[in-house]
Amino acid sequence: MELTGAEITIRCLQEEGVDFLFGYPGGAVLNIYDEIFKQDKFKHVLVRHEQAAIHAADGYARATGKVGVALVTSGPGATNAVTGIATAYMDSIPMVIISGQVPTPAIGLDAFQEVDTVGITRPCVKHNFLVKDVALLAETIKKAFYIAASGRPGPVLVDIPKDLTQQKTEFVYPQSVTMRSYNPVTKGHPGQTKKAIQLLLDAKRPMVYAGGGVVLSNADKQLIELVRMLGFPCTNTLMGLGGYPATDPLSVGMPGMHGTYEANMAMQHCDVLLAVGARFDDRVIGNPDHFYQEDRKIIHIDIDPASISKRVRVDVPIVGNVTDVLNDMLKILKVSKEKADQAALKTWWAQIELWRSIDCLKYDRQSKIIKPQYVVEKLWEVTKGDAFVTSDVGQHQMWAAQFYKFDKPRRWINSGGLGTMGFGLPAAMGAQFAHPDAAVACITGEGSIQMNIQELSTCKQYNLPIKVIMLNNRYLGMVRQWQQFFYGNRYAESYVDALPDFVKLSESYGHVGMRIDEPGDVEGALKEAFSKKMKERFVFLDFRTDQTENVYPMIPGGKGLSEMILV
Repeated sequence: MELTGAEITIRCLQEEGVDFLFGYPGGAVLNIYDEIFKQDKFKHVLVRHEQAAIHAADGYARATGKVGVALVTSGPGATNAVTGIATAYMDSIPMVIISGQVPTPAIGLDAFQEVDTVGITRPCVKHNFLVKDVALLAETIKKAFYIAASGRPGPVLVDIPKDLTQQKTEFVYPQSVTMRSYNPVTKGHPGQTKKAIQLLLDAKRPMVYAGGGVVLSNADKQLIELVRMLGFPCTNTLMGLGGYPATDPLSVGMPGMHGTYEANMAMQHCDVLLAVGARFDDRVIGNPDHFYQEDRKIIHIDIDPASISKRVRVDVPIVGNVTDVLNDMLKILKVSKEKADQAALKTWWAQIELWRSIDCLKYDRQSKIIKPQYVVEKLWEVTKGDAFVTSDVGQHQMWAAQFYKFDKPRRWINSGGLGTMGFGLPAAMGAQFAHPDAAVACITGEGSIQMNIQELSTCKQYNLPIKVIMLNNRYLGMVRQWQQFFYGNRYAESYVDALPDFVKLSESYGHVGMRIDEPGDVEGALKEAFSKKMKERFVFLDFRTDQTENVYPMIPGGKGLSEMILV
């Protein structure tokens, strides 16, 4: 059966079981859009900006574990998508982006809306393709989905010239693909796994450090079983929140620049560290020289061999899928006659409880001005900790991570590696499409929300009942905090002047807007927003918060894990 390239593109997406395609039309992809119009197997979501299309596909992927899919046109369509692609790349999110390209004979001739999309995106994709033969289109899209979802996940871009979408060829969608140069390892080395178990059982001050790889590989059940079996303290990175229940007594909170005192001190002073799907990035361990200790042993499980010993030298590297490796570890532990040193563990936990007693997350609960931490705490209570929570980037992101206690994976959706403002609202759209009956909250600031605020229109078109929780301090908060600490209170361009009336703006898009000025009104406003009456409505809550509030603890740049500012 002969089909056009446009028909093949759509058939490929259908064969992959795509539910939602997030996109924005343009000249180079009009043939593909014409075929979208003729089918009903998946839903196309029309965003208002290409960056939002990628973030929405990203949010969908994070909330489901499936591959997110987006479609953009050539030129500015592709360049607008780059920020979203880089966001997904930094956080290892499985995505396939299809971009239109000018006709093959026009490539390289500065044609209208031409850019070198493959060249531009090469540093921020797992892989990309420029398809020059329509006969290779189906196989290329199959490869794109395979690469995006396997090994260490990531975004894959397929650039399709317009003339290919008109050309015909026989359509055969391959059942599987093999690539000589791409064979990700999934099973860990059994010798290394046994060595790791022995180190853990001999440890006096053990620590489990779990990252985004736990969530990405759906290894939360294995991690919970391992941690509880051993009785070890567990810390989850910003990307790993929900991989181990935050309300569990063995959880010591998030580590790093704005992590808890107990998590950071335990990370710094442990004698055996089990790193599971984490990458020792600069926001987690601070200065690697400060973190390094000769007598500490580090076990590192990761699907990506390039991540192991990249920033910190490890003693027992285990390359493999986190789920598979943890399953192997559990099998060994269950038949082992040896147990962890309970006396040493008791002493270690006593020390951790002393660190915990410092209450590093305390804030003024009697304040006459709304404290942002209080809003997040009340959000957690009102939603019973069961919402899908997206965030933008800055102070509000850190308060969300600190005060919303995530007990389940894939509930916390944020831009960790790239730190992309404007991510929160479109990511919430993706999460809401993925889980139409779930509560979805976007925690944001008045700076971040304006970067993709046009998506209020998309939310109206598709009746998405997202709740925006805006912590409005009239500053670019994290910038202001750094200026206060390190730039002599010189608040250069961090005050956000000329803000809109967000209530009226929300209402102009057909949504519900609320402004909350008093601490006593916070809980009531949240309860109303998440009430049955508002279940079908998009609600924008503008919380006027304390302008002077800072995120604590804080580790200054270049400092070590134990060098925290607490007040």
